[in-house]
Amino acid sequence: MTGTEDHEDAATYGATAQAAIRRPGMWWGRKGTAAKVEAYTRISFHLFPVAQLLTALLSLTPVPARSALPVAGAVLVHVVLGLRLTGQALDWVAGRRAQPRRLLCAYVACGFAGAAIAALVLVKLPDAPPATYYTACAGTYVLFLAFGCGLGVLVLRTHRQSLVAVAVATFGGWLLGSALLPAPAAAALALSTLLSAGGLTLASRFSVWLLQAVYELDEARHTRARLAVAEERLRFGRDLHDVLGRNLSVIALKSELAVQLARRERPEAVEQMAEVQRIAQESQREVREVVRGYREADLYTELLGAKGVLSAAGITCTVTGTPTGLPRPVQAALAWVVREAVTNVLRHGSAAHCRIALTVAPAGPRPKDRPAVAELTVENDGVPSATAGSPGSPGGHGLAGLRERLAAEQGTLEAGPAGKSAFRLVARVPVPADKAAEAGVPGEATEQARQELE
Repeated sequence: MTGTEDHEDAATYGATAQAAIRRPGMWWGRKGTAAKVEAYTRISFHLFPVAQLLTALLSLTPVPARSALPVAGAVLVHVVLGLRLTGQALDWVAGRRAQPRRLLCAYVACGFAGAAIAALVLVKLPDAPPATYYTACAGTYVLFLAFGCGLGVLVLRTHRQSLVAVAVATFGGWLLGSALLPAPAAAALALSTLLSAGGLTLASRFSVWLLQAVYELDEARHTRARLAVAEERLRFGRDLHDVLGRNLSVIALKSELAVQLARRERPEAVEQMAEVQRIAQESQREVREVVRGYREADLYTELLGAKGVLSAAGITCTVTGTPTGLPRPVQAALAWVVREAVTNVLRHGSAAHCRIALTVAPAGPRPKDRPAVAELTVENDGVPSATAGSPGSPGGHGLAGLRERLAAEQGTLEAGPAGKSAFRLVARVPVPADKAAEAGVPGEATEQARQELE
C-alpha cells in the first residue's frame, strides 16, 4: 500500500473510532451479524498483545531494574508489532489487503530476539536467585514464543502450516534455551512453549475459521436476496411477454398486410389498420393491468413474500391473521404498508425478530356509522434509538407516502419506538360493511399464497 492509502485508512479508522466513542450503542446496533462477529474477533485478538504486556510487566516486578528493563523493552516492541500484525492479518482474512509477510517476519524475529534476551537475563542471575526471579524470566521467555506463534498463525493459510509453526516455535525455543540454559531448564521451557503456543494457535485458527464461515453465510444471504429480486423481475418480464408476445406478432402481420393492400390501392387496407389500432389499444390496456397488478399486490402475496424475504435475511418472522373477506382497496392499502415496513426492517437497525399481525375488529354491537377496522401491526427489534434516520422518522418519504395511501381509505398510520430496542408500525383502515362483497373470488396466485401462508 502507498503512503497516501495508509493515511486515508488511518483517517477513516480515526473517524470511525471517534463516532464509536460518541455513540457506542448506535455504532454496534447498526452493524450486521457478520460485522459484529468481525468486530468481536478484532477486539479479542487485539487483547492478546495487551495481555502479553500486562503479564510480562507483572512477572518482571520482582526482578531488579537493570535486568528487567531490557526484557520489558523487548516485550513492548513485540506487543506493538503484534497489534499491527493483528489488524493487517484480519484484513487479509477478510480479503481487503495482501498477506503481510514482511510484518510477520519482523514479528517472529522480534519474538525470538526477546526470548533470547529473557534467556540471557536468566543466565546472568545470581547462582542462587530467588524463585520469583527465575519464574519471571522463564515466564517471559515462554510468552515471547507462545504469543508470537499464536498471533503469527493468523497470516498462515492452512492448518498444516499452523502445526509447522508450533513445531518451529517449540524446537526453536528448545534450541535457544539449550544454548543459554541447562538442559533440564531448556526442556521445561520447550514443553511450556509447546502447550502455550498450541493452545493459542488452536484458538486463533478456530476464530479465523468461524469468521470465514460467517463471511460465507453473509454472502449467501445477500445472494439469496439478490436471487429473490431477480426472480421477481423474471416473473414480471414473463408476464409482459405473455401479454405482448401474441399481440405484437399479430400487429406486425396485419401492418405488413395493410402495406401490401395500400400499395395495390385496396380499400381493405383501412380495415387492417383499424384492426391494428384496436389490438394496440388492447395491448396497452393489458399492460396497464399487469403493471397495476404488480404495483398493487394482493395482501396474501405480500405477507407471504415478507415472510420469505425476512427469513432469507436471517430474521425470524411470524405472521398471524389472514385478510380473508377484506375488500380489495383495503388489502391494496395494507399491502403497501407490509412492503414499506419490511423494507425498513431490512434497511434500519439489526433486527433478529419481526412480528406481523393482522386483526379485524369483531363485528359485535356497535353504532351503524362505526365500521369494522382492519389493523396491521409490524414490530421488530434491533433498533437502538429513534433518530432522524430511523424508520420512525415522521419526515420519511416512505411513511409519508403510506399515510397518503391510507388517507384515501380513511385510514391512519402510527410509527414509533416500542420499548428500549423495538420499533412498531400500526396501520388501521376502516372496513365498510357495504364493501365486503368487493373482496371477490381470489385468483390462482392469491389462492396459492393464501394456502402457503396458512
